[in-house]
Amino acid sequence: MDEIIIWMNANADWLWLSVGVALLIGEMLVPGIYMLWIGLASLATGALVWLIPGFEFELQGIAFTSISVLLVFLAHRYFYANKEMQEDNGVNRHGQNHIGKTYIVVNAIENGRGHINVGDSRWLAEGADAPVGAKVKVHDIEGTVMKVVPIE
Repeated sequence: MDEIIIWMNANADWLWLSVGVALLIGEMLVPGIYMLWIGLASLATGALVWLIPGFEFELQGIAFTSISVLLVFLAHRYFYANKEMQEDNGVNRHGQNHIGKTYIVVNAIENGRGHINVGDSRWLAEGADAPVGAKVKVHDIEGTVMKVVPIE
């Protein structure tokens, strides 16, 4: 056991670099967001151990932990925290283009539900009862359901 500890202390830089590379490979195989930053912290610790001879094991652990926490904090702050503040650019919201347009009822709207013809497809419509052939105007979209009002 003592030989292993002596060997690990003698090759600590290579161990930290190996762990860092393994974590980066793990990040590529199983995408997440934290293995990348912890892997980079391991690589930085390996570089510190290589540059500073006699860097004690306890200090290596403190350096690794400090660098990991710093990188995860900075990554979260600058890369991941701004998702809530991004404005809606309309991607994947094609249905919103139909608001305000007029369509024809193809299955009577009875008890608040029916179908309207939109281009070459049929959409579920909800609104006041309307017979087949009546014109309705879309006032809202909720999922794949168009909320309509009859046009007199």
